[in-house]
Amino acid sequence: MNSPNSPREGFDVPAPAGPSGFLDASSDAAAVLSAEGVVIGWTRGAEALLGHPAAEVVGRPAARLLAMRADPARAIGVAERCRSGMGWSGLIPVRHRDGRSIDVALRVSASFSMDGGECFLLSAREQRPQWAMGQSVLDGFLTRSPIGMAVMDLELRYVWLNDTLERFGGVPREQRLGRRLSELLPGLEATTIEGLMRKVLTTREPVTDYEYLGWSWADPHRPRAYATSFFPLVDTGDSVTGVCYLVTDVTERWSVRQLLSMVNEAGTRVGTTLDVLRTAQELAEFAVPRFADFVIVDLLEPVLSSEGHGAWLTDAGPAPVSPVMRRAALKTVREGHPEAVARVGDRVDFLPPPHGVDLLIRGEPILIPVLDPDDSLWVTEQPARAARIREFGLHSLISVPMRARNTVLGLTTFARSLNQVSFQPDDVLLARELVARAAVCVDNARRYTREHTAAVTLQRSLLPQALTGGTALEVASAYLPADATDGVGGDWFDVIPLSGARVGLVVGDVVGHGLSAAATMGRLRTAVRTLADMEMPPDELLAHLDDLVLRLGEEESGDAGAEGGTDTFVGATCLYAVYDPVTRRCAMARAGHPPPVVVAPDGQVHFPEMPAGPPLGLGGMAFEATEIELAENSLLGLYTDGLIEGADQDVERGMSRLRAALSGPATDLDALCTSTVQHLVPVPQPDDIALLLTRTHALAADDVVSWDVPVDPAAVADVRARATRQVVEWGYDELAVTTELIVSELVTNAIRYAEPPIRLRLLRDSRLTCEVADASSTAPRLRHARSTDEGGRGLFLVAQLAHRWGARYTGDGKIIWAEQEFPQP
Repeated sequence: MNSPNSPREGFDVPAPAGPSGFLDASSDAAAVLSAEGVVIGWTRGAEALLGHPAAEVVGRPAARLLAMRADPARAIGVAERCRSGMGWSGLIPVRHRDGRSIDVALRVSASFSMDGGECFLLSAREQRPQWAMGQSVLDGFLTRSPIGMAVMDLELRYVWLNDTLERFGGVPREQRLGRRLSELLPGLEATTIEGLMRKVLTTREPVTDYEYLGWSWADPHRPRAYATSFFPLVDTGDSVTGVCYLVTDVTERWSVRQLLSMVNEAGTRVGTTLDVLRTAQELAEFAVPRFADFVIVDLLEPVLSSEGHGAWLTDAGPAPVSPVMRRAALKTVREGHPEAVARVGDRVDFLPPPHGVDLLIRGEPILIPVLDPDDSLWVTEQPARAARIREFGLHSLISVPMRARNTVLGLTTFARSLNQVSFQPDDVLLARELVARAAVCVDNARRYTREHTAAVTLQRSLLPQALTGGTALEVASAYLPADATDGVGGDWFDVIPLSGARVGLVVGDVVGHGLSAAATMGRLRTAVRTLADMEMPPDELLAHLDDLVLRLGEEESGDAGAEGGTDTFVGATCLYAVYDPVTRRCAMARAGHPPPVVVAPDGQVHFPEMPAGPPLGLGGMAFEATEIELAENSLLGLYTDGLIEGADQDVERGMSRLRAALSGPATDLDALCTSTVQHLVPVPQPDDIALLLTRTHALAADDVVSWDVPVDPAAVADVRARATRQVVEWGYDELAVTTELIVSELVTNAIRYAEPPIRLRLLRDSRLTCEVADASSTAPRLRHARSTDEGGRGLFLVAQLAHRWGARYTGDGKIIWAEQEFPQP
């Protein structure tokens, strides 16, 4: 074997310590030489060190790589030393492919035979400052090197291996030499590895950094990860004579990579919903069986309650002596969960002995590598669980407190039984990370559930609790909150009794979701009721409502600006309609809202054409009213856009679906309302849904009487008498006197202060209504007369006698009205 003169050859100086010392062979270049000094194997590390690819080196003398002339005598001496089984090491200069000289620390193995030829394995690395060589270093090449090395012949039988590789598999060298890997270590992916070596023999192309998971006979229960590289050995005749491979134990690196991979995957698999119980179950299902055989998640009762505030804070004083927890999730590798003492939903008090409640508040994860069911603490404090541990072979346990944002949530416990590998400290890191991520998701779900419940409660409290359309309308409604993940919206509807047996109908939708939208909806609903009580026509009511929305937006923008935020837009859509059962006419106006739907008594469905109007909150644009006549027993439906948008977000198709749902035969109004919503919205939607259905009725002819009133004070007595007779004829003798007084006062005021024509009308509906119409636009004003005044007490008297009274304007003037409650039977 050719070898250079080494300027520093010897075995008397120890190698430096530390990770960059001589014993760290993870970056070494390796090559195999024949007895004649010809390169027959070349690794990627050698190529990286000297820059020569294998094609330029294999089959050629190694001497051409030296930076100085070789000494034949010294080369013979090194060869003889290696043939004796001792090996050789030294510092020599070699030439890089770019021409520069590099000092490398070279190690030569004892000689070995392959296919009848003598070979030597060389390992080299670039010289480092203060490097020296010693006999202990040479011994490390065979015993303490972190890289396992072996040479296989053409039949893939071991020809040579170092001590490190012998330790990796736990099989002595004597049993390996002359035998194949598949005969010795069948559990080490031997078939795959031998397949890779055959590929190298066939293609002559090296295979590097193949990673696999295996077991050592020395520790059959704990897997180890290895990275292996294979390269061909070529003789002087360019024939492949074997395979050399290098093995590195990368278990630590593999474990870290697996931990990161599991944590990243858990981030996508745990917390997919804003549901506390579902999140806890996702954590348990993710960990079984990849990490544990049995997982339970126990959460404090307040965490599972939408009304509570979660759990106690760590700085809020002493915790309860015995925290109340419930089983939130459970998963095992066995069908039926026989290991579990409690089921999901049961109250539990499990804390691993001897730990108390402090474990939940300030404790670190608990690792019990070996569970002993006969331990006195388990037998005394957890007898039922000790019995299950013994019965099902639970042998290792990790319990991790679940905390997030300084809030105690509960406890997650992992256990192994079928998996014979006990939990180790590295497993605690993974368990801690999994539980920490899940805890944040549980806390998010808890906070969201509480806020969503509050918003839904607020919204439902702001919606009308009971709807009545009097004798003018039959009324049915349906409200469906948005899907929990999107938050409650601002949809609302209302039915408002008006004077003259009329009924106001309103439906609206506030932009946005959450508590703010629900609160804004409540303010708008109150405003609509107030404006409706002022007897405003639909277009005028929407104009005033638009001004209110603009003011709300300015208030919120001012608050946001004070806090450094941006302008806030408060917007909404609305449709307001007024139905008169006397004329069967319905006046309506809308502000950016979908049109109503009308179903005639014969089943024909249509959407009345009416100006869309701008959404509320834009300002500066007018609203227009439309008036239509409705046949008796017509169906009038008001709804929000969530009902017709559907999953395809196609409003036209949604309106067609609504048309089809309402075009069937007449049925109970409540049933029709419910079935329509279920048909159009079969699954939860990201927006609230409101539907208000009404069936119209007309006031009978004998329930309405009216008289023209001459502009003459003497006519008051005649009109008063007619009204009194009509009330008695209707059977309400108890109201005759009060009706006489009300009619007398209202007609007298109209004759004195108003303009003709003057007309008196009595309506028998859910109440008795007296109306006096005139052509004046001057509204009466209630005054409180002094004791010395001779007049000014008329309207005050009307207000005392009537249940309600007021005035409304018409296109021809105004109407003063007063309502009286019918006496109870």
